[in-house]
Amino acid sequence: MASFEPCRTKMEKEGIAQSAISAFESTFNSLVSGNTGIIPEDSISPVPELVHADGITVEPNATLLAETVVLKLNGGLGTGMGLDKAKSLLEVKNGDTFLDLTAKQVMCMRKEFGQNVKFMLMNSFSTSDDTLEFFRTKYPNLAAEEGLEMLQNKVPKLCAKTFEPAVCESDPSNEWCPPGHGDLYAALIGSGRLDALLEGGYKYMFVSNSDNLGATLDLKILTHFATTDASFMMECCARTENDKKGGHLAVRNSDKHLILRESAMCADEDEPAFQDITKHRFFNTNNLWIRLDKLKEIVDKFGGFIPLPMIKNSKTVDPKDDSSQKVVQLETAMGAAIECFDGASAIVVPRTRFAPVKKCNDLLLLRSDA
Repeated sequence: MASFEPCRTKMEKEGIAQSAISAFESTFNSLVSGNTGIIPEDSISPVPELVHADGITVEPNATLLAETVVLKLNGGLGTGMGLDKAKSLLEVKNGDTFLDLTAKQVMCMRKEFGQNVKFMLMNSFSTSDDTLEFFRTKYPNLAAEEGLEMLQNKVPKLCAKTFEPAVCESDPSNEWCPPGHGDLYAALIGSGRLDALLEGGYKYMFVSNSDNLGATLDLKILTHFATTDASFMMECCARTENDKKGGHLAVRNSDKHLILRESAMCADEDEPAFQDITKHRFFNTNNLWIRLDKLKEIVDKFGGFIPLPMIKNSKTVDPKDDSSQKVVQLETAMGAAIECFDGASAIVVPRTRFAPVKKCNDLLLLRSDA
């Protein structure tokens, strides 16, 4: 069986945090043990009816905001939309970028409720400089706050034959890849942010993608999350024909835990069931609510990381050269952590809370009055 030691050595030499190394070792061990990452249809059941956000009757409790942190995933570049910097710096409307709108939402909520809602970003090495410069220039008070940024990690691409770290002599940066947004947890641990937040009295975290303008901090949903004492809560939407190729929520038969099944985790023969939106009715919006104290318990239980299901992607080491070395890229999804939390839940939210901008047409629609 392939050894993890060459990967460990490479990552340590690069100065990568131990939490990220441990998390990658977990997914690496899944790979070399023969785990395909496939979740068979006969091992899961459809999710029963969920609570709908529109039906929540709990009285919103603004005092919870003092214990809440808003975190935006901000690691993506806008290269596919003609931008060579952070995608969130694209102008959306009336001169405002995604980050302008997010910053204004946070400051507005602070003013309205008189509570210091904490704000954080998870940047990548590609987006950090541009993003921090943006905040220093336009929102210096936010830029000066302790712990605004934490950085996404990177992991080695693996030779598809030997599972040793891949080599790209023409451009060594091609030897690395992002570990997926499941890296949120390793980044929180390795940066010391998780411990700092807990010591600062923070209990709840709301995480979403920076390009999802619908993902605002909703006080009623926060209050529901707190009063139900859930350890983790995923915002879901009802799947339509347009969503049938994307991942869905399910119940694992063996332990009745909620799990997330992505398209890469589905066997070919299960594709019809995977795409059956009348059977598997809900998809993950990537708007997540996390109890930080419960996350800490899981991290401590597993010795410094959170074990997430492996997502395996087959690529070439140089993405621009199909004849270059064939590699495996291992990723994890942050929503998949739902299976690690006892007492996790999900809630159905309106489509208005899921408005991601993935391509130019999405942006043009936003800029219009449609």
